[in-house]
Amino acid sequence: MNAQPDLLYSEEEEALRAAVRDLLADHCDAPGVIARTESDAPHDLAAWKALSDGMGLAGLLVPEALGGQGATPREVAVVLEELGRAVAPVPYLTSAVVATEALLAVGDEELLGRLASGRTIGALAVGLHLAPGTAFKAVHVEDGLLRGELTGIADAVVADVLLVPADDGGLYAVDASAVTVTPQVSFDLTRPLATVTLTGAPGRRLGDAEPAVRRALRAGAGLLASEQLGLADWALTETVRYLKERNQFNRPVGGFQALKHRLAQLWLEVVNLRAAARAAADALAGGSDVDVAVAVAQAYAAPVAVRAAEEALQLHAGIGMTWEHPVHLNLKRAKADSIAYGTAGAHRAALAELVDLQAP
Repeated sequence: MNAQPDLLYSEEEEALRAAVRDLLADHCDAPGVIARTESDAPHDLAAWKALSDGMGLAGLLVPEALGGQGATPREVAVVLEELGRAVAPVPYLTSAVVATEALLAVGDEELLGRLASGRTIGALAVGLHLAPGTAFKAVHVEDGLLRGELTGIADAVVADVLLVPADDGGLYAVDASAVTVTPQVSFDLTRPLATVTLTGAPGRRLGDAEPAVRRALRAGAGLLASEQLGLADWALTETVRYLKERNQFNRPVGGFQALKHRLAQLWLEVVNLRAAARAAADALAGGSDVDVAVAVAQAYAAPVAVRAAEEALQLHAGIGMTWEHPVHLNLKRAKADSIAYGTAGAHRAALAELVDLQAP
């Protein structure tokens, strides 16, 4: 019999949540995030330094012997919940989770130590839209030099090192200064995408690409659900707070029964999302049926996060439509996350295959 997943938060995880939330309140307030999206530097490197240097969170998944914290995906999930609530423009998911998991797969201790410190930012040069287990584009390698173009690479504009799959089956570490990074138009301006062009870039072979990319994308998909949980929880909490304060016809808007029903339904969906996200994090931390837990979480997370953001936008009425209100940041991140590391449909199809439940 499979062990039951632990969906509850430990005291240490709640303490971690409180510390991260306090830090983000100081560094990632909504006006500041909105201002960054209007600038040429959307990433908040001061917040990244505080998270990585000050709290050591960039190395949560890295063993202590290599300079990390030796924690588990459960703790990372808590951090991502808070980053999602703040729509924090930091490369945590891409560097501290996805790139780090790829390096753990190939066992490159030198790069792991650098990423754990947070002073080096890594990015896996695989399109953000790809689901775990799907085919990914590789560049051509000859005599250690790589040539090709890769698109949809998240946070490449701020990366110091890129982990690039090549057509010889290897994963190569390439210094960002050796490639051309061209920003793409991104729906979510807090997690920008870019095209990476390699024209004879030198690379160091780290190991086999296929298992490393599969492991990295699986962790990215599973833990992305926690970010989506943070987005949905913020949307619900802020909407309830606003509807208690906003008066219409001399009574709080939240007192109207039709709105109570909408919020009650949304609350149920967010509670279910929390269970799915926690199950995925627990499975990644050493539980069983990891692929199933990840597929379930992603099949459920995207629609709930998007609906929560849409409800927040509608129920905030006119103020929700303004650029100054942070709900648009939440909605854009939720929509962008809905296709990151595979769509809900792709994960439902994967889940059907995993549990041998084929369509008629």
